[in-house]
Amino acid sequence: MRKRENKKWLVVLAATILMNPVLWKDGALAQSQTDNGPVNKTAEQQFKNIQVLKDVPADQLIPTMQFISASLGVECDFCHVDHEMQKDDKKEKQTARKMIAMELAINKSHFKNEIDVTCYTCHRGSTHPVGTPILGAEAPKPAMVAHEEASEEHSNLPSAEQILQQHLTAVGGADALMKIKSRVQKGTIDVAGTKFPIEVYSEAPDKRVSISRFQSGSSITGFNGQVGWLTIPNGVHRMTGPEREAARIDAQLYLPVHLKDMYQQFRVRPGEEIGGHATYMLMAKQTDRPTLRLYFDQQSGLLLRQLRLTETPLGQNPTQIDYADYRETDGVKIPYRWTLTRPNGSFTITVEQVQDNVPIDQKLFEAPSEKLPAEKPAK
Repeated sequence: MRKRENKKWLVVLAATILMNPVLWKDGALAQSQTDNGPVNKTAEQQFKNIQVLKDVPADQLIPTMQFISASLGVECDFCHVDHEMQKDDKKEKQTARKMIAMELAINKSHFKNEIDVTCYTCHRGSTHPVGTPILGAEAPKPAMVAHEEASEEHSNLPSAEQILQQHLTAVGGADALMKIKSRVQKGTIDVAGTKFPIEVYSEAPDKRVSISRFQSGSSITGFNGQVGWLTIPNGVHRMTGPEREAARIDAQLYLPVHLKDMYQQFRVRPGEEIGGHATYMLMAKQTDRPTLRLYFDQQSGLLLRQLRLTETPLGQNPTQIDYADYRETDGVKIPYRWTLTRPNGSFTITVEQVQDNVPIDQKLFEAPSEKLPAEKPAK
């Protein structure tokens, strides 16, 4: 596989799931879970040469590294020796440890141990923080943080219940939705301007498998209501807790019906304009689930954007999904195009064919328990 093709493959893998699954330990793929379920280990117990973040759960270490990567606009090899992550050969790794310790100390001393100051606070996608105001350029508006959202009042906005009901009505209503027991979607996935075939198999209430067929091989992402997995060049990656909860949201066939029961806290705020449409932003919070920011079209009630924020010890990892081209299929409106974006890349899925209430081979929803044959290394 050529280097450029391999890079495109990794972009898709990283964008498909919440965490980068390519973890190297002694030259082999390191898993934070076994085939039987999660392993309750700390980062220090799971990985070699951990000097900071020792007590962080092992399955949070990689999303934390991913947050650092996005904040500085770099890849893993900026700090680490490729395939030998435990080595301390690079000065940048020593600096990163000092910066992590500094961030933790600032938040502990000045922000009641809440994650208010992060790597991105200063770096903004650059390896070196900018300390001087930029002239002649409009700086992007920072995203709202939790305490700012809590302090704002917007009495002229509809309630969360009204917004959710408008959305449920817009997609066809609960009765029409509940008649759909399964759905098969076929189309293309566009990665960096190149399109590949993709199939998405869904079964009520929360089973979903997508199969992307690239020139270098197929990538399968699955969730069967209990466990999730992703096939990768070196084998099978079992989803960690945060990954499973994100996959559960995507797999929920009746999301407009069950959304109000999945989350306990809702806040309504004015949303940004998306594709020329004014929106309401509904923020949903629930312990052990990713915080959601849902953007609904004020006129139609359709969901235009979902922004997931997954907590790490150093900050929040964002995943954004934009929905477009809604069409009615069997009495239910569904998007025929959605774009998933993360700091390290994005892809767009365009649906060309939809079949509802068709039999689906149940073997598709069986989580693989053995590693796949390893792919030959790129030349």
